[in-house]
Amino acid sequence: MSRLRGLEELLGPVAAVALLALVSGLFVSSADQVKYLTAIVYVAIVAALYVFVGNSGVISFGQVSFVAVGAFSAGVMTIPIDTKPGVLPTLFSLLRDHSISSAWSLALAAGLGGVYAFAVGIPLMRLSGIAAGIATLAVLGITYNLYNWNSIGPGATVESLIPVTTDYWQATVGAVAVICLAFAYQRSRFGRQLRAAREDPAAARAAGIDIHRQRLLAFTLSGALSGFAGGLYVHLLGSIGANQVYLDLTFLTLAMLVVGGISSLFGAVVGAITISLFNILLVNAQLGIHVFGWSITAPSGTSLVGIAIVMLVILLLRPAGITGGKEFSVPAWAHRARRRGARIS
Repeated sequence: MSRLRGLEELLGPVAAVALLALVSGLFVSSADQVKYLTAIVYVAIVAALYVFVGNSGVISFGQVSFVAVGAFSAGVMTIPIDTKPGVLPTLFSLLRDHSISSAWSLALAAGLGGVYAFAVGIPLMRLSGIAAGIATLAVLGITYNLYNWNSIGPGATVESLIPVTTDYWQATVGAVAVICLAFAYQRSRFGRQLRAAREDPAAARAAGIDIHRQRLLAFTLSGALSGFAGGLYVHLLGSIGANQVYLDLTFLTLAMLVVGGISSLFGAVVGAITISLFNILLVNAQLGIHVFGWSITAPSGTSLVGIAIVMLVILLLRPAGITGGKEFSVPAWAHRARRRGARIS
């Protein structure tokens, strides 16, 4: 029974991503394809964010740091060797004189994201509350400035000529893989211990749970999955600049998690999809849309303001998010109909 319940909980997030990929792949214009592919990659980023924030209850503003590590490492290591010296001439020779395939770059992105998260997490995971939030924001600032250093990043320019390999198939499989790993973690002994520490730290310590170790494990896994998602992201865009994986993406992904429901994986996926579709609508409005014969052009910045308003409304009216912080479950009427059908047959 428990295993069946677990499959139901996993079914919702996976089905939501698959439906988004199917509908957008079949019915969306070619001009908007990249926007919907980005929405699928956002699902992977937010699911990775949920692994730590959702299970620990500690707000982290630094998870996009690991997306940046994954994106820049996957990008720089897949630029063809013959063009890399001309595009990024000041790179360290180890980075400038070697290239790998896009598939291996995703593994590299996940590995480096996990290693970086583990390194910074050793001291940071002893913090809680506002101190943890400020410390993780500092990590984001440090990472941003590191990639403005020409020897390992693009500096003030953009890292370009990156192979574009993230199509609907790869984006969907990648997002589903992140969801499955996040689900496996939350159902594991380690995930249950971390959630127990989230609910009552004193009781968790009394029960013998090492809160620092459990937070560090979740932080490291979240970093690895974020790095992997960053690899998908850079191979979708074909270029990357430091500002693309900084404050705007941090705010956007946290808004997605809060709007969907910070304490459930299903909420993370629903929030990512909902805010992504809303963001696409607002971005298109900034470029100009036609409604009932009227041409409407929204001012620049409308998308971020609109998302902020939605986040504020959700926090005021439904603090637990759209899903109420609950995992997906098959409605009771569907179970009754299935049992009724089984008796008839």
